[in-house]
Amino acid sequence: MRRKDRAITENEAIEILIKGEYGILSMCTAENKGYGIPLNYVLDNRQIYFHCAAAGSKLDYLRNNNKVSFCVVGNTTVIPSDFGTLYESTIVSGTTSEVDGNEKREALKRIIEKYSAGFITEGNEYIDKLYERVSVIKLSIQSITGKARRQVGEPLLPLPA
Repeated sequence: MRRKDRAITENEAIEILIKGEYGILSMCTAENKGYGIPLNYVLDNRQIYFHCAAAGSKLDYLRNNNKVSFCVVGNTTVIPSDFGTLYESTIVSGTTSEVDGNEKREALKRIIEKYSAGFITEGNEYIDKLYERVSVIKLSIQSITGKARRQVGEPLLPLPA
């Protein structure tokens, strides 16, 4: 990380993951081209889970190369008079794998709890209905870093030593 003065603690980075609504999953195509996609997710026990269709490009790319990066941007505020932005973000690197059985069902339940907390019964019925038509991917975190600029007036570039 170039801006060490903006580094945040791992616990703060995890808090951004917990509170985030969506993240960008970056992966590599079979042709070695970068590919990023926004998706909903849930963090559970230092694992990130997300769902997708049981077939498609995302699964193809992950099956070909399971090394990924995942970025979540938390609170942001553009400060025009400061020519800058207040922000917080987390970047995770890790490997992905498809999950099944109880782990798949529990991950889907955690996603329902995060995004549709007022509809748990309906969410469980929805899981039962679509269970065979959905895949669940687990991102096992290997590294996590976070960065933030949280004060107006903080220099955009480090001051010379």
